[in-house]
Amino acid sequence: MCGILGVVGQTPVNQLLYDGLQLLQHRGQDAAGIVTANGKTFHMHKGSGLVRDVFRTRNMRSLQGNAGIGHVRYPTAGSASCLAEAQPFYVNSPFGIVLAHNGNLTNTDELKSDMYRNDLRHINTNSDSEVLLNVFAHEIAARVEGASLTADAVFGAVEAVHRRVKGAYAVVAMIAGYGLVAFRDPHGIRPLIMGCNEVDNRTEYMFASESVALDCSGFKVLRDVLPGECVYVRFDGEMQSKVCAEKTQLAPCLFEYVYFARPDSVIDGVSVYQSRLVMGEMLAEKIRRQYADMEIDVVIPIPDSSRQSALQLANALGLPYREGFIKNRYIGRTFIMPGQAVRKKSVRQKLNPVPMEFAGRNVLLVDDSIVRGTTSKEIVQMARDSGAKKVFFASAAPAVRFPNVYGIDMPTRAELLATGRNETQIAAEIGADAVIYQDLEALELAVHSLNRELNVFEASCFSGCYITGDINEAYLDAIEAARGKSKPAGKEAKDGEDAGSQMVDLNLNVAEQNLM
Repeated sequence: MCGILGVVGQTPVNQLLYDGLQLLQHRGQDAAGIVTANGKTFHMHKGSGLVRDVFRTRNMRSLQGNAGIGHVRYPTAGSASCLAEAQPFYVNSPFGIVLAHNGNLTNTDELKSDMYRNDLRHINTNSDSEVLLNVFAHEIAARVEGASLTADAVFGAVEAVHRRVKGAYAVVAMIAGYGLVAFRDPHGIRPLIMGCNEVDNRTEYMFASESVALDCSGFKVLRDVLPGECVYVRFDGEMQSKVCAEKTQLAPCLFEYVYFARPDSVIDGVSVYQSRLVMGEMLAEKIRRQYADMEIDVVIPIPDSSRQSALQLANALGLPYREGFIKNRYIGRTFIMPGQAVRKKSVRQKLNPVPMEFAGRNVLLVDDSIVRGTTSKEIVQMARDSGAKKVFFASAAPAVRFPNVYGIDMPTRAELLATGRNETQIAAEIGADAVIYQDLEALELAVHSLNRELNVFEASCFSGCYITGDINEAYLDAIEAARGKSKPAGKEAKDGEDAGSQMVDLNLNVAEQNLM
């Protein structure tokens, strides 16, 4: 899971991109990058670490131009701490193209082979995003007549991308001398929203993974980019769009609403905040129906993404709601930290209990989900150490039993706590007196009730049903085997070393004959 941002403005956009990436920082803490377009030149800076660590004043000054794209990276298997895989990526032909991608391709190996044998393109990293860029660049080149590029050529290239590429992808890209391209996979698995702003009677456009980046940047939300749609904005501000896939079906990832997105975002017409309130109501109904004899004294959320669900659950059951854990806001999100040991160590650094809220009470802890169980086990133990009589654990999401292949870093079944275990066994594993999961039908209804046009969801990690139709047991076995053999590439930062010390800062000059 990553965060992407793209802007075509009327004034320099470097600060706008920096601020926007900070608003999307929750989507990726491993690396960050910005590319701006200034006439015939791309200016790039990217590095490992948080946005605030990667970009210094000198870097910002070098990012000149009125258009640009940005990316924050969430580490997936094999990519953590690998600077070579920080985005955006760049190719110099045709014209010069940079691209940032959120999601995960499911036919990467096939595409890499095809690129090498038939398209004569070299892929330099293990990143599927670099593969996607080269597919897009090849298809653009195949449609260019002379030294000019038309909107039809852009749309035709994206049509070809949809035919060749499988998986989840939301993309922002820039073509030197021409404009910005934004497109979304035919299922709309990963979010992408667009907005506009008027400056001196001219329109600026912004594309982002979440609406919060638009709101806080002063842009008015226009709409979500449709599944299979390509939006092309020329650097002079002219905008055109076209649905470029033969078959489309909006099936957003449910985990966006459960955990990844900020509560103040709206994704595919659904308020994330409101959806989490409804999740709490649904979970309360299940407790009332199936756990009526459970003696609960107090409801306590696991901050932050479960707060809305826990509050609504407590209200629905008529129980006290208390903040029993205080969060250190300078520790990152543990789910997206690479490595089990790092996540486990971070739990105690991140959360500290308030003993008076636990002492002598039967507490119901509410979290957004339970994935590996490392965090849950530590939190349950903290509650017991603080004097809780009984500890019940509720999840606003169903049990995660299957790998996710669309951009969430939980690809092996062996890593998932719920795989091969029932609720009693899961409770024993994390040390709780009972574990209560949301039903998948209830979770889907919680989101559907806020936008009746959403009837299908990408819920493979809960159901085992993969929306793209190309995932089988052999594929899952292969990625699990590869993960077992892989080791993080790149140089690990030493203790005390600046997290943003690995940097790339380039001026990418584009040949004049390839420009308008």
